[in-house]
Amino acid sequence: MIILGLILLVVGFLLSIPILWTIGIVLVVVGAVLYLLGSMGHAVGGRAHYY
Repeated sequence: MIILGLILLVVGFLLSIPILWTIGIVLVVVGAVLYLLGSMGHAVGGRAHYY
């Protein structure tokens, strides 16, 4: 999810498409939160690990 967000950020920046930029930021933030919760041992969405 983080990688997809970064790809959308770059594409949105290069092509000047603001919606891709916004979606990319949201995906990076959500991916980072899920990664942090999973790495701290909290169950995310019923799973013990989030990869």
